[in-house]
Amino acid sequence: MAPILLVITGAASGIGLQLARHFVSHQLPLILLDNQKEKLLEHFQEAKNVKLVVGNASKEATWQEVIQKAREIQLPISHLINCAGVIRPGFLSDYAISDMDYHLDINAKGTILGTTLIGREMKLQEFGHIINFSSLAGLAPVSGLSLYVASKFAVRGFSLSVAAELRDFGVDVSVICPDLVNTPMLDLQLNYPEEAKLTFSGPLKVLQPADLVREVLALIEKPKLQVTVPPSRGLLAKIAGAWPSFAEIFRNSLEKKGRKNLQKLRE
Repeated sequence: MAPILLVITGAASGIGLQLARHFVSHQLPLILLDNQKEKLLEHFQEAKNVKLVVGNASKEATWQEVIQKAREIQLPISHLINCAGVIRPGFLSDYAISDMDYHLDINAKGTILGTTLIGREMKLQEFGHIINFSSLAGLAPVSGLSLYVASKFAVRGFSLSVAAELRDFGVDVSVICPDLVNTPMLDLQLNYPEEAKLTFSGPLKVLQPADLVREVLALIEKPKLQVTVPPSRGLLAKIAGAWPSFAEIFRNSLEKKGRKNLQKLRE
C-alpha cells in the first residue's frame, strides 16, 4: 500500500475543518492550507503529524510551499482535497466588479492551480487521488448566485477533463457536488434572502459537514468520477442543467419554497 499524505485546502472552517479533524484523530500525516492564519493555528497548532501552510490557494507560491513541506517530511502526496470556497450572493445589476475575481480566484483558480501542480507530482509518482468540491450549482444555473455558479461550473468541468488525462497514470480525480451544507457559507446566504432563495429550495434539513466527511471517505475507499449529495437533488440539478428551459417551468414554485425555508432558518 502506498504511503498516505493528505493535503486539505480550506482547513480552517466548514467541510475542510471537519475533514482535517477526522484525519487528525486518526493520526494521519496532513498538510493543511488556509488563508485564515489565526483559525488554522487555533485548531491545529498542537496537532501531531500536521504541517500548516497559510496562504492564498490561487497563488503558485502557496502550492510550491505545500510541495516543499511534503518533501521535508519525505512523503509523497497521496490525496489532495480541495475544499476552499467562498460565496457572495448578488444579482448582475448589483454585485461589485471585484466579486468576479473573488469567486474565480478562490473557487476556480485555487482548485485548478492546486490540481495542476499536485496532479503533475502525482503523475510522476504514478499514484494519487484528487477530490475537488464543486456544488449542485456546478450542475445547474442558479440566478442570484451567477458568479458562484460560474466558478463551480469551472471546477466541475476542469475536474472531469483532467480526470481523463491522469487516469492512465494511476491518478484518480473525483468531483463532489453537494447541496446546501451547514457551514459559514450557509449563514452568509441567510443575509441575502432574495438572491439566495433558490439555494434553499430543497429539504429544510440541510446537509452537515459530517455528511460530506462520509462522502469523501467513501470516495477515498472507492474512487468515482462524480458524486452528487444527495443523489435525488443531484438528479434534479442534472435535469435543470441539461434542459434549462424546461427547468424554468418550476422556477416560481421553487423560489416560493426557498423563501419559506429561508425564513424558517432565519427564525
